[in-house]
This record gives sequence, C-alpha cells and structure tokens, in this order.
Amino acid sequence: MALRQMSPVAGGQRTSVSLLWPPGVTAPEEPSARPDPAVVTDLHLDQIVTAVAGDREERDLIADLLYRRVRDPAAIVYRHAVFRDLEDPGLFAAVAEFADRMREVRAHLGQLPRMYSAEQREGWLLDAAGIYCDAVRSLAADLAGRPIASPGLSAVRDYLAGYTASAGFAGLAADTAARKRDLAAITYLVRIRGSRVEVSRYDGEPDYSAEIEQAFERFRQGEVKDYLVHYRTWPGMDHVGAQIVQLVARLYQPEFDALAAYCRQHAEFIDPAIGAFDRELQFYLAYLDYLRPMRSAGLSFCYPDLSAAGSKQVLARDTFDLALAAKLTARRRPVVTNDFELSGSERIIVVSGPNQGGKTTFARAFGQVHHLAATGCPVPGSAARLYLCDQIFTHFEREEDLDDLAGKLENDLLRIQQALRAATGDSIIIMNEIFTSTTLTDARFLGEQVLARVIELDLLCVYVTFIDELASISPTAVSMTSMIVPENPAERTYKVIRRPADGLAYALAIARKHGVTYDQLKDRLSR
Repeated sequence: MALRQMSPVAGGQRTSVSLLWPPGVTAPEEPSARPDPAVVTDLHLDQIVTAVAGDREERDLIADLLYRRVRDPAAIVYRHAVFRDLEDPGLFAAVAEFADRMREVRAHLGQLPRMYSAEQREGWLLDAAGIYCDAVRSLAADLAGRPIASPGLSAVRDYLAGYTASAGFAGLAADTAARKRDLAAITYLVRIRGSRVEVSRYDGEPDYSAEIEQAFERFRQGEVKDYLVHYRTWPGMDHVGAQIVQLVARLYQPEFDALAAYCRQHAEFIDPAIGAFDRELQFYLAYLDYLRPMRSAGLSFCYPDLSAAGSKQVLARDTFDLALAAKLTARRRPVVTNDFELSGSERIIVVSGPNQGGKTTFARAFGQVHHLAATGCPVPGSAARLYLCDQIFTHFEREEDLDDLAGKLENDLLRIQQALRAATGDSIIIMNEIFTSTTLTDARFLGEQVLARVIELDLLCVYVTFIDELASISPTAVSMTSMIVPENPAERTYKVIRRPADGLAYALAIARKHGVTYDQLKDRLSR
C-alpha cells in the first residue's frame, strides 16, 4: 500500500522544510562531492560511517550524507545550528521519541503486503495512523514549548503548528479516533465445539472469569510468571483467525464498512514534509549517538570556523582520529589528542619521528576533521578553524602486489602523479610514508619534487616522512615530530608537536638508553 503525499496546510499551500539545506540550497550532485574510495579507506572514513549508520533503516541516507562534502558555508552553518539545538537533552529526547514512533509506523505499514486478510490490513493501517497522529501531536507540543535557535528546527516547529491545526490533519485524527472507538466497542463470543467454530454477538452472557479465578485462588503460591502472550504485534494470522474476523465483520457490518471507507480515504496518510523531516533527522540522531560515549570519556567536539576561499590558515586544538577514539573508548583506554596550526603563508606540515609514534594517526586525523567539517558535523577537538576544500587526496603506503607487473616505486609515482594532476588550489593532499622502497637519496629527491608541485599548486598538505630534511624545503613548510618518552625511547607518547626535525635526537636517546653514547663509551674505556 503506497503512501500518498498529502498537503496538510490550510488552503492547500504546500510548505517545504529541511533540516539539511537552507532555502535555495540543494544537495551537490558532482562526483567530486564524494571522496575517492582510496581516500575513504586511508582516512578510515568507512569505519566511521559504518559505526554511525549502524543498522538504522536510514543507513543509506546517513552514509550518503557523511560521505558527501558541502562547499556552501551557509549549508554548513545551517547544520551546525541544528546540531547545537539537539545537544539539549530534553529536545534530543523529544525528537528521538518521535523518530521511534515513526519507525513503528513504518514497521506497521511494511507488514501490510504480508497480510492476506483485508480486515487485518485495515486494522493495522488504522493502528499506524493512530501512532502517527500521536507522534505528530506530541512533537508539535514539545517543540512549541522549547527554545529553538536553529532555522531548520524553527521551520519544522512552524510547519507542525500549521499542520496540526489544519483541516486535513484534524479530519485524519478525528476519523482515526472514531474508527478506533467503534472497533473497541465490539464484543463477540466464540464457541468451539470440536472442529466447529461459531461466532456470535456478545449479548450479556455470563462471564465466568471471576468465578474460575476464585476457584483456583487457593492453589496460588506467591507471585507466578505471566504466561500471557500478546499476539497483536505479530502480523501473521492463520486461516482460522482470518475466518473468525470475517464472521465478526459480518456481525458488525457498519463498523467494518466504515473502517474500509476510512482506509480508502486515508490510505496514504503520512505528510511528505514530515516524512522527509523524519528521514533527515536520522542523520543528526545517529551522529550524536556515535559521539556520546566519547564525550562521556572526556573527549571534546566543536563546530569549526570554515573558510571556503582566500585564507588557508587552519588550526585544531585537542583533535584526534575519530575511528581510533571510538574503539579505544569502547575498551576504556585513553585517547591521545594533538594540535596543529598553519598561519600566514604556511601550507605544508612535514611529520617525522620514530616509527609507530602516531604520525599516521595524526595525518589521518587531519584529513578526517576536514572531511567531517565539510559535512556540517561537529569535529574532534576543543576548537578548530578549517578550510572548506573541494577535494581531499591521499597517498598512504600499501603493500606491494606481487601480481602487479609494475613495482612499488612505479605505483607510488603513478598515484602521486594522478593526485597532483587532479588537484586544484582548493584541494588538500595527505601523503604518508611514500617512496620507502627506494634509496634515501632517491626518496629525498622525489620528495622534493612532489613538494615543489604541492607548493606550486598552493595546496594544504600533510607529508609524513622519514626524511627530516624535507621539513626545511620551503618557508611554507613546518616541521612536526612524534615524541618519545625521554627516559625510555622505546616508549611512544603518540604526541605530535611542532618542533624542528632532528632524527639524531632519537638516535641519541636510543644510544643513551643502551649506554653507547660517545661520552658513555669514553667513560667506560677510561676505567
């Protein structure tokens, strides 16, 4: 049974409301609005999206919105305002309850094709409409009584106020209440004699329930388990039940005729704007639900300031890899946060330091916050100013494919070439441990050539490398290094801080730990 889109507003004036797009702004259709599959994998965006969407009915919509970047700052600010409103626990609970009721409505309607009894289909549609009317009225009352700042939710509140006051909704609600009241008044008797079933009107015959209960009262031994089974939530009905309902319908023909007429009139009762609001709402509820455990663990999320043109000064305070943080907090393990900042003419962050020190995680976090910022979502960190890029390109080290006739170095060069050709001045590129399959001299030369092209294109860039000298390639590049515990260089802090690259400092720390520095050896030899 299809759902017709009915216009609810008095006078037939249709009103369009959206939680995602301000008036005059629509979803971008260009392919570049979605990241390349390699970027999704490199930045672990697939892990984030899968965890956020979960098994929700609207998971495809949620995934699409989390992958699709928006370049209109007005749309981003519009979504920020909705998120801010929904951080009010009372408002969040109200809209979440509405979403739960609407999910129940869809569950009822989804069962209709499985029912072969017309009376049962009509009864379930009536129940669905009753749940819908209650959900809409309840949400309208909740929104009317709460302070709302976002234009999106304000538009929904105004729309609901007009909708619930309209003749269309009033007629639906009144008809639904009347049909439920008529059906609730129906009483009948079922007599079973062997294989014969008789159905008749209940006409005041004695009810022996109380006498039976009293007779067995003396056998009661404290509280007992309730073995009653409530079959109403299960859509299945066998042929015996269906025939009983048909006999009851014959006994109460006017009531069931009225029900059939009701279903013909209101078969498609869900208002299109409310249905769209319910779908879009899932995006906000799912993302905030995903953040809740991390916020409870003390991690910060913020609404970044965004620039779409001109200034490329970016910063983030206390940011982190969102996919990793979700896993760590689930295991009650601490999450290390980091800062980054590029100001003035600075464009490139060259990250160096010991292996397994958090360099890749830092690079991934840089990409994640810029992508999530372009979806209008809160981003990891206590404060952020980010660039609203057109595309993000990544090149993370991959294992060599033995079936590939090209070597690893050739593949690295081809991938970097493709990214730099496709990039524009508004793009971001993140490169992690490339050219590791060649000599140090060749890796330094190739790194210089790649970064020269990045500088020429004026790209924002994170370049993770084992070659410290690349950090001083240009005034547009800054150096950041992953830190170790000074007393134990084998132990990582996973902090990445802004400081001059110095691979010798790490080597010296290891030598000191093992007692083989020049001074330590000299002292031992002099004894």
